[in-house]
Amino acid sequence: MKALIGDGSYDWPDGPWVRANFVMTVDGSATGTDGRSGTINNEVDVELFHRLRDTCDVILVGAGTARAEQYGPDTEKPLLVVGSGLPAQLVGVPEVRLSPGGDAEALRSMMAELFAEGLTHVLCEGGPTLLASLLESRLVDELCLTITPRLLVGGGCRITNGLVPEDVPLELVGLIEHEGTLLTRWVVSRA
Repeated sequence: MKALIGDGSYDWPDGPWVRANFVMTVDGSATGTDGRSGTINNEVDVELFHRLRDTCDVILVGAGTARAEQYGPDTEKPLLVVGSGLPAQLVGVPEVRLSPGGDAEALRSMMAELFAEGLTHVLCEGGPTLLASLLESRLVDELCLTITPRLLVGGGCRITNGLVPEDVPLELVGLIEHEGTLLTRWVVSRA
């Protein structure tokens, strides 16, 4: 692996921090033809996925992504499903139900509760609706985006599926290249 920008570290800063982790192909698809991001990732992305999970305090995932990616209750970190319609294998996992459109106040309240409980390093693993809602609510601090060296024929959703109503300025703070895979780290600009 070759760090081109930054030191290649994925350490969490002190204090509350919300990091989103996504993967996409060079042409911007966030899912494979089967509707899962798991079919477009590769070994380098999987390694980063586990590294981020190992170091976070809690994992957030949208209900649709939990269903599509077949999340199970066997994560080593607390898992919180946001949305509605828990998959059968996740019955009993904490869930935050939101109204259509994301419900910014509910998201802010949820995040405040997590931080108050000492769960200050929050990892969002998707999906597009949850990421868009978190961005719109100005709750995301950092985006880790892996770009895999492939083109996907046909459609495929994007990491926010065009759901963010305004531009979100980002600052590139990390770029690692490994055999054509780009691991990028972006900090959301608060200016």
